[in-house]
Amino acid sequence: MSYSTADSFRPVTLDDVRGAQKMLSGVARVTAMEGSRHLSQMVGAPVHLKCENLQRTGSFKLRGAYVRIAGLLPEERAAGVVAASAGNHAQGVALASALLGVRSTVFMPKGAPLPKVSATRDYGAEVRLHGQVVDETLAAAQEYAAETGAVFIHPFDHPDIIAGQGTVGLEILEQCPEARTVLVGVGGGGLAAGIAVAVKALRPEVRVVGVQAAGAAAYPPSLAAGRPVSVERPATMADGIKVGRPGDVPFRIVGELVDEVRTVSEDELSAALLLCLERAKLVVEPAGASPVAALLSDPGAFEGPVVAVLSGGNVDPVLMERVLRHGMAAQGRYLAVRLRLTDRPGALATLLGVLSVVDANVLDVSHLRTDPRLGLTEAEVELHLETKGPAHCAEVGQALRKAGYTVIG
Repeated sequence: MSYSTADSFRPVTLDDVRGAQKMLSGVARVTAMEGSRHLSQMVGAPVHLKCENLQRTGSFKLRGAYVRIAGLLPEERAAGVVAASAGNHAQGVALASALLGVRSTVFMPKGAPLPKVSATRDYGAEVRLHGQVVDETLAAAQEYAAETGAVFIHPFDHPDIIAGQGTVGLEILEQCPEARTVLVGVGGGGLAAGIAVAVKALRPEVRVVGVQAAGAAAYPPSLAAGRPVSVERPATMADGIKVGRPGDVPFRIVGELVDEVRTVSEDELSAALLLCLERAKLVVEPAGASPVAALLSDPGAFEGPVVAVLSGGNVDPVLMERVLRHGMAAQGRYLAVRLRLTDRPGALATLLGVLSVVDANVLDVSHLRTDPRLGLTEAEVELHLETKGPAHCAEVGQALRKAGYTVIG
């Protein structure tokens, strides 16, 4: 299953996806399908989680990368492969290349999380750090391909990649044949396109719904325009779907076969990641949690049974801490307040006593006494509190005001 550059616009068929499934036998895991009672109660119908976060390398990307590299001609394999990625695709290409005995070079941004850089090296790739953003890294990888003859492995814009990702769709129908809706995160569109090819060929009545982060939603304007258009400066915590322009190959498939593309906010992504961790006991990256975010934002919009594809779990621990805190804040379970008080002995203890009465758990205290903005007898205190929801946040604020404190931020 190899396509030349001239054939890159060939349609991807069910037979291609089935061929990819045979190729991936013994390579990619058939990942678990887990039911979610909490989400099922919210939606009013069964909800199942397709756990690609438990795939080898931590995401679905191994599937497409392996199929693409396995389909290369002998002389192409001998030249090696090159890719550009900040994380998931890098690891997929590295492991696929190692399994196939192909030399791989992966360009990653200089600011890529160290665990992802380390994992990519451990899978056998030569890692080159270049550029501050993925676009610069991508340009460097393509220049390397032109200079060395290495085959550039695109993360989503190739029929072999789409066929490999489409094996997720075959597994969904095998594991949940009664499914009526499939929710999948969308960046460049390779995963959504592949799943749609498989699902629509076998069960055309099943709705396939793509989900994008609102700050990096290139598909809605592209679908409206009838061609891929770029979003300038895409911004989202979900780096796995932070793509400024749809791929040409997946765009046509998504436009034809995907029933709807929705967007979700950063707050909804944070809340979804937190829900996956607390309720499903699954570590999921923000991009992987995007289908759950869509369920949280509009639970009554989807006919069940619903399958939500958790596309990846490669989340940097530093980002995880920030996202969890963001998710807790979005749910009213985390509150940061800043206020001024008279700088006298016992003033801070008195303030903490007020918070203790309303059962607010103090996580962190910053006490500033010396600052040009402060009066001679003033101090500024910033508090980070664990709370029990929006009503409790309001109760904390009311208690502070009743005690005579002025909250300034």
